[in-house]
Amino acid sequence: MKLVTTLAGIALGFAVTAAQAEIVVGVTISTTGPAASLGIPEKNTIALMPAAIGNEKIRYVVMDDGSDPSMAVKNARKLTAEDKADLIIGSSTVPTSLALIEVAIETRTPMLALAPLAPPAEKRAWVFAPPQTNLLMASAVIEHMAATGIKSMGFIGYNDAFGEGFWREVEPLAQKAGIKVLASERYNRTDTSVTGQVLKLVSANPEAILIVGSGTPAALPQITLMERGYKGRIYQSHGAANRDFLRVGGKNVEGALIPVGPMLVAEQLPDSHPSKKVALDYVKAYESAHGVDSRSTFGGHTWDAGLLFQRAAQDALKKAKPGTPEFRQALRDGLENVKNLAATHGVFSMSAADHTGLDVNSRVMVRVEGGNWKLVK
Repeated sequence: MKLVTTLAGIALGFAVTAAQAEIVVGVTISTTGPAASLGIPEKNTIALMPAAIGNEKIRYVVMDDGSDPSMAVKNARKLTAEDKADLIIGSSTVPTSLALIEVAIETRTPMLALAPLAPPAEKRAWVFAPPQTNLLMASAVIEHMAATGIKSMGFIGYNDAFGEGFWREVEPLAQKAGIKVLASERYNRTDTSVTGQVLKLVSANPEAILIVGSGTPAALPQITLMERGYKGRIYQSHGAANRDFLRVGGKNVEGALIPVGPMLVAEQLPDSHPSKKVALDYVKAYESAHGVDSRSTFGGHTWDAGLLFQRAAQDALKKAKPGTPEFRQALRDGLENVKNLAATHGVFSMSAADHTGLDVNSRVMVRVEGGNWKLVK
């Protein structure tokens, strides 16, 4: 009986070891709610990711947070406590991603956000944000305005962390470039009307207006501006760079100027661009599965998060077994030490001070023409 018990214990030990041997990637994204047009291509991209790194299997656990920060936190706690996730990927928006930071810190689990984040230094250690920073994208907009003679602008953005974060970058950049901000308005992701805000913007009569939203809600201010007869130039933030924005906006978003990651116009990039080959490979895989022109900048961010994870995991596996604190620490360290990794939206070189790792080559300007994206050269 003692022998049987001992053998059973050994067998159980082997079973636990085997269960922990796979790498578990916990994903919480917004496949429903206002950010669904971001979360759906992200989910589709996760399905294209490799099932193993070398001989080590990878298990992806994907959950929907409904675009709700509190649900994102609930998902992350389940992923870390019950699924023993070695990595958290998510979420789709700035508010839902910000909500995950405390879970990553408490559980010492590396996190790859799919929205631009810039946490303070004391909260940066476990948080990495592959999407271009607001500063990178805001500077692209202001540089284009200045180069084309714009002297005054208006602003309307989300009344949340994304909108306010972008505004904090835009205002000083505009001032430095000699562009006067004549009006600044806010709206909510779930608003069905922005008529009041648009009337104030039109009344101020700026030469250009910058809209900072994401997905389909980004179209609402531009549609309303067109309906109110605004004749100036309209810029959007990178949050608008998906196909649903074009579908909802229709002819009303024609001519919009948007800073985007290079993947969105991969075929139009010069052959010398370091992201062109990686971006084309991703686009081919994604559109083979989901149809022509189905690509989304948000899917690209997810693919890049996967590339970063795969690079870091190769080194982490040499130091520790998945499912352990040591592996999570090694994975975190590996992410921080990624250098010269060509991805769909740029070339990543991380450091202790920079957990985004991108430079100006990670964005290009496009114009909406004929219901599609046209590279502005």
